[in-house]
Amino acid sequence: MTIAVAPAGVTFVEAAPAKINLHLHVTGRRADGYHCLDSLVVFAGAGDVLRYEPGDAPLTLKLAGRFGAVLGEDAAGPDNLVMKAASALRDLAGPQANVRGGTLVLEKHLPVASGIGGGSADAAAALRLLNRVWNIQAEQADLLRLAERLGADVPVCLLSHTARMEGIGEVLGAAPALPECGLVLVNCGQAVSTPAVFRARQGDFVPRAELPAHWNNAQELVATLQTLENSLEAPACAVCPTVEKVLHDIAAQPDCLMARMSGSGATCFGLFPSVQDAEQAAARLADAHEAWWVWGGGLREGA
Repeated sequence: MTIAVAPAGVTFVEAAPAKINLHLHVTGRRADGYHCLDSLVVFAGAGDVLRYEPGDAPLTLKLAGRFGAVLGEDAAGPDNLVMKAASALRDLAGPQANVRGGTLVLEKHLPVASGIGGGSADAAAALRLLNRVWNIQAEQADLLRLAERLGADVPVCLLSHTARMEGIGEVLGAAPALPECGLVLVNCGQAVSTPAVFRARQGDFVPRAELPAHWNNAQELVATLQTLENSLEAPACAVCPTVEKVLHDIAAQPDCLMARMSGSGATCFGLFPSVQDAEQAAARLADAHEAWWVWGGGLREGA
């Protein structure tokens, strides 16, 4: 088949929103060593941005933004998840595809190795963006299979909407309808190793959560979440004690309904009755901790 390409001078953009685990239960461990999870995943208004600029040279990646500068140029090579996603999609299209090169510009606004799916969201954005730009027209099921090979969080980030995530991340199901609420994200700037957190985890596995069909308001959502947990929060606090300080400072904000860590850390979140409450809390936290990354707003529209 012949693959249509973007006309010269046209720029295509794809959002890579932050992934938040409202709860995260480690429910078991497979024979191959991978842990089984159960999580209610939502997406924030915060995120990275991936841009495609057409060109005749082979596809390359440039990093920009606050955390792109932290990573440096060496992180933009073929081992970057964005480039791995591009390679996987090119392989799916087949040798007969006329896939044009160019430049992918990744604006890194999310902290690195922070439990909110930054790299996974970037890879998922690359699959969505290049599938459109290269006019490959791959079915969602095909893209999900590629995503699963790229990383545990990439499938849910490919969908980028509220979902129930199970297995090692590849089993995605419908989630309860969410009420309106405000969200604060805080990262202390210390990267936390996911393998180290899993090694530090103690205790039994946790059962799959029981969730209602919907919640009428943020308070009802929090009442359910408070009966659940992030099984990795305590070990992450042991690995990185600053996480406990972040959780304390979020919880101390006026109108905060609950504070919890996302993923394997170190980013923590707070839920608030409204977007305005969250924005005000984020402003106070940013003023008090200039070295921390802080964001406040709402859930991603359509999430």
